[in-house]
This record gives sequence, structure tokens and C-alpha cells, in this order.
Amino acid sequence: MTGPKKPPPFPTREQVLEFIRESPTPVGKREIVRAFQITGDQRPALKKLLAELAQTGEVDKGRGCKIAPPKRLSEVAIVEIFALDDDGDLICRPIEWSEAGPPPRILIRTTQRGAGDLGIGNRALVQLKHLSPDFYEARPIRKLETGAARILGIFERTGSTAKVRSTDKRNRVDLTILPQNEGGAAVGELVIAEVLPATRLGLRQARVVARLGDGSAPGAISLIAIHGRSLPTQFTDGAVKEAEAATVPDLKGREDLRDIPLITIDGEDARDFDDAVWAEPDADPSNEHGWHLMVAIADVSHYVLPASALDRDAYDRGNSVYFPDRVVPMLPEALSNGLCSLKPHEPRACLAFHLWIDAKGRLIRHRLVRGLMRSAARLTYEQVQAAVDGAPDDTTGPLVEPILRPLYGAFAALLKARTERGTLELDLPERKVILDDQCRVKAITARTRLDSHRLIEEFMIAANVAAAEDLEERNQPGLFRVHDRPDPVKLEAVRQFIQGMGHGLTLARGQVITPAQLTRLLTQAKELPEAQLISDIVLRSQAQAIYSDKNIGHFGLALRRYAHFTSPIRRYADLIVHRALIRTWKIGSDGLTEAELPRLPEIGTHISMTERRAAEAERESVDRFTAAFLAERIGATFSGRISGVARFGLFVRLDETGADGIVPISSLPDDYYTHEEAKHRLVGRRSGRVYRLADRVTVKLLEADGITGSTVFQILSDTGKEEPSRPPRRSDPRRGRRR
Repeated sequence: MTGPKKPPPFPTREQVLEFIRESPTPVGKREIVRAFQITGDQRPALKKLLAELAQTGEVDKGRGCKIAPPKRLSEVAIVEIFALDDDGDLICRPIEWSEAGPPPRILIRTTQRGAGDLGIGNRALVQLKHLSPDFYEARPIRKLETGAARILGIFERTGSTAKVRSTDKRNRVDLTILPQNEGGAAVGELVIAEVLPATRLGLRQARVVARLGDGSAPGAISLIAIHGRSLPTQFTDGAVKEAEAATVPDLKGREDLRDIPLITIDGEDARDFDDAVWAEPDADPSNEHGWHLMVAIADVSHYVLPASALDRDAYDRGNSVYFPDRVVPMLPEALSNGLCSLKPHEPRACLAFHLWIDAKGRLIRHRLVRGLMRSAARLTYEQVQAAVDGAPDDTTGPLVEPILRPLYGAFAALLKARTERGTLELDLPERKVILDDQCRVKAITARTRLDSHRLIEEFMIAANVAAAEDLEERNQPGLFRVHDRPDPVKLEAVRQFIQGMGHGLTLARGQVITPAQLTRLLTQAKELPEAQLISDIVLRSQAQAIYSDKNIGHFGLALRRYAHFTSPIRRYADLIVHRALIRTWKIGSDGLTEAELPRLPEIGTHISMTERRAAEAERESVDRFTAAFLAERIGATFSGRISGVARFGLFVRLDETGADGIVPISSLPDDYYTHEEAKHRLVGRRSGRVYRLADRVTVKLLEADGITGSTVFQILSDTGKEEPSRPPRRSDPRRGRRR
């Protein structure tokens, strides 16, 4: 008599992965159990294995817990060429990309057959070779005919030859302009040029199609960012008329909040005030040491109705964009700086959350009202902090005890809640560009961060949480601000980097990383010279926060529910949330419409894109202002740190201004340099000289171009010494890179 049939062995990791990859459709756990005849006592092991595969990014989990290989581009795809790298290879992006994060990098090597016919602005059908999660190499199949590409540049002339020099430092091309194609442009003008198919002396030809003014004028830097990122700047006539016809509503259907001393606290240079705050100790004896807060937000939804001209223009922009010398607003000035700005002592329509928190800062209940308010004061962060620290001025003096002290009391409670839930506390220093009366750069400084800044931030977070809770608990449609967990592969890179630094820093492996663990790591590194760079590395490991109609929580803030409610003047997402809440609470006829409901996923994708577009434009603008400021100091020396390592050189961030610039590999001591990507370093093969991320260096400024925002340095002294354990090697012309 034979014994019971022995079950087959538990499948290996690779066997399960192969089964998932070969399946033409996503598979469920049931199919895997059936395929490998997995027994009941083996199911916990399978569950653990699938969780590990998902955590490491080797599979994606979809609807109904279905599992599939990670999303990749098709083997054949259409790409657009938008820049050249330092070796002259073509950098592309896919035409179709619907994922939340940035598209992968695609490179067409100039040695590939068919690459010689391609240039910036062209589209091509290519065959893709997947090399890493975010990198592909492409082989051109054929060039596709498209509309003429355009570039933004400066019109220049050398002798009888005219050209346009691109303002994009990632697309350093010169285009020849024949006399008949100059369009009346003058030397030094900022122009838009249309690329022509013809060439002259090896350079592509172009035709000037728009003149934007003097490229050396103070306002040119912002214009470059505006036109380079195609930011809408003109409102339609219909939107302007609707904004100018608006008036402050009466109290019908609104709660009278005009006697509550709400105040606005903003930056000194703020141009619109869309949030006001107030607090008092909670009178409810069951909530001992608790607080009653109010956060009042401009009622933009009253003025910007769904499908109106204002709504269409606001959606197109997605958000306001802020430059050192100007703002590109989401709404016309009659609203953004007028009726929707909570100016002191003037009646304003608002949506306001009453928030009740306990002594530990936890939100215990809330109520939304549609009201009419009147701000008691417009204060700055510096004013408020000085007043609470014992140096009030004439405006803040009478407000310290009745208004400011209660605000800081509630803030202290909210901080307890923040600490308890363990948020991700990244050190993100911002550069502030200070301009003189002629809009020229006077100084570049780090933005100060006071408790008054944090107070407003915590009040806004509390209101945003209340908004998200309303939508989810009442099962109402809306938009959430979501932030996914970090990619495990990127966290592993963080782990290897900090361990390689040799300071005893660690990051747990084999478990789900929490925001609190990352914050502990940053706290341990705070006193190290590399603290800022460790913070940067952790930041790079994070997923990008986006807008979605599906709530997955906010990893960075350690919150299960979060929505943007507090800035509807400058963010379309907040306007959608206002409409959703009006529909939820039934406090008006101008809430989210049936026509908007099926468009919520599309709206979330669009405004996530416009947010990235605005952030890129703002960052590029600061880079250009900084380069323009440094242009007067060519030849000067600066201290800094290596902030990036690439196969073509090093990036250095200056201590004084925070400016980032490149040290070309050709300027390093003559050697063959190997790029060790995992260790973030360049290593000289003959000398053993090492240039490592976070090393302190002294550099000389060689170039600074305010037009492109690029800076070039040369290292004068460094820590790139020969490693004792690494003897010099003989050069091998087949490996490394000689520069």
C-alpha cells in the first residue's frame, strides 16, 4: 500500500515570476495556486512571496489583486526627440505616457543606423530595448513627418551670419537664420524660431516667427521660462468679463462670520491671501485642554462656475506660477487680487471649517460652513513671529493675547499629532532671489523657516484632512492629494549609499519602511557634513505626489486621507474639492456637476501635469536668475559639495548661493574615469583618484549663463585622493573614459 501522494515542491521566486510574465493577462493568486498545485499550508509562503515581488517592483498589483509584470513601454513605440546629451546622443520621450511619474529616459545613439536623419523636434518610430526600470535604448525604424519644431532662443549675428542660440541648457543647439528668415529680429532679442528642414554649413536652418523683446532686459528670464514651458498668459475675453462683473454676495445661504477675528498670515511679498485662521480654547468640558480652530478659505467656487469661461481658463492653467519678478495667475486679477483675496476689513465670501482638536492635536470633529467673513488683519510671518517672541509692532501688539497666543496654543497641540504619527521631515532649503528696483538680482539667500510658517502649514493640513474625511466617509466623488510609498529599488539605493559613507547610518531591510524611519535617519545624519545630500538622496527616492480620484493616502504626511482645500485661488484641485464639498454638504447649487464626475480622473492627470510644469518653470527661473547673478563673478572661487555624479562629470552645489553647476570630466586630472553608479563616484583607473558624492570641494567659476541657467566649474582642491586599497592601474583603452 502506497502512502499519500507527495505534493510538488513550493515554486521558486523565478518560477513564479516566469509564470506571471508569460501570462497574456494579469493573474490572480488562485491561478498561481492552481498552476503550481500549492497546498493550504503553503499559501502563507505564497502570500509573502507575492508581497515581496510587489515591494521590489518586480510585479504590479492591479484591480482585484491581479498581478502583472511591471508596466513597460511597448517594444515598438513613437518617440519625440527633445534634447542632446553631452555625447551628442538623442534624448527622447514617449508620445504616449499616462503614468503618474515622469516617463523613462530613452536614448538613440548617434552610431545607430538612421540616427543621422533625426534631430531635436523630430518624431520617430523606434524599437525599444529595456535596460533598466527607467531607461531604454532605441533603434530608429523610420522618421515620422510632424509639424515644424520650434525653439526659444537669442538672436545673434557674427559677421554676415545670423543664428538663434537655444535658451535650453539641455538642448544646446545653434540654428542658422538666412536673411529672408530673420523676421526683423535685432541682435540680442529673445525670439521663437521654427526649425526648417534645410541645413547650411552643417547647421539646421530656422525662421524667426515671434519676437519677444530684449533678451538682456530684467524681465527676460521669466519670459524664457514662460515661453519655454508654454505657460498660458492671456485670459480669454469671456473670462475677464466674468471676473470683472463679479460682486461680493449677501448673507443669503451663508453664515455671518464677520465678527470672528480671523487673520491672514503670508509672506511679505504675497500678492493674494486665500486663507485666514483663528483659534480659541474649546469650551466643551469633555475636551479638556482641547482647541476650537477655524480655517476660512476664499469661496472661489462662487465666482468660477463649472463650464464657464473662467473655469475653462483656470483648468487650462491648472495653477498659478510664481517667479521672482512676477506671477502668472490661475485667475484674472479682478478675482485673484480682488474679490477672492481676503483683504483686511473687507467682506469676503468664504468656505470655512470649524475644527475641534483634543490636547494631543487629534481631529475629533469638524463642520463646514459657507460664510461671509472680514479679515481682522493682514500679517506677515516675520511680524507674527516677532510679536510672539516679545517684539510686537503697532499692528500686532493688540493682537498678541486675544488672537496670536491661542493660535500658537493650538499649533503646539497639532505638532504633537504630527510627531505621534511620524511624518517625513525633509530638509528642503529654498533659494530666495532678492531683486532691486530695476528687477536685477541683488542677492540670493536661503528662505527662513519660522514657527509662524509651520503654524499655518499645520492649520492647512488639519483643514485638508477634514475635507478628505468628508469626501471619503460620505462616499462622495472628489480629488485626493495622494503620495505613494517609495520604490523599494530606490530605497535600496539609499541604503547602499548611506552604508557606503561609513558613519554607521542604517536603514532597515526586508520590512515596510515608514516615514518615521526615514525621519530618524535624517535626524541621525543632521550633524554630519553630508546631511543636506542625504536629505536630497532620500527626497529622490520618494514617489511624486499627484491628484487622483482614488485615495491611497499620503505617505510623506503619514495620513490615510488628504485633499487640497486651502488654496483655490492658485490651484484648480482645491476648486474641484470645494465643489465636491458643496455637493456633499448641500450648501449651494454650484457644487460638482454630473458632467464633471466622469472627468475626475482626467482632471487629476491634467492638473498633476500642470503642477509639474509650473514647478519646472519656477526652478529653471531661479537657476537663470542665480546664473545671471554669478555671471559678474567669473574667475571667483567658491566652496561647495559634489551633489551629483554622472558618466560625463560632476555636479557641484555652492554653499553661498545653493547654485548647482557642472564640472566636466574633461577638466579633471588626465586619466581614464570609470563611473561607479551604485557608489555615486568617478574613479581614475590609473591614479585611483576618487570623486565621490558629498565630497567637499573648492571650485573656480568658469562660465555662468543667465540665458540657459547653466554654470560650469573647475575643481581647485578636492578630496579626490588615491584610495590606499586601490593601487594605480595601467590604462586600458577599451574601458573607462578619457577626458
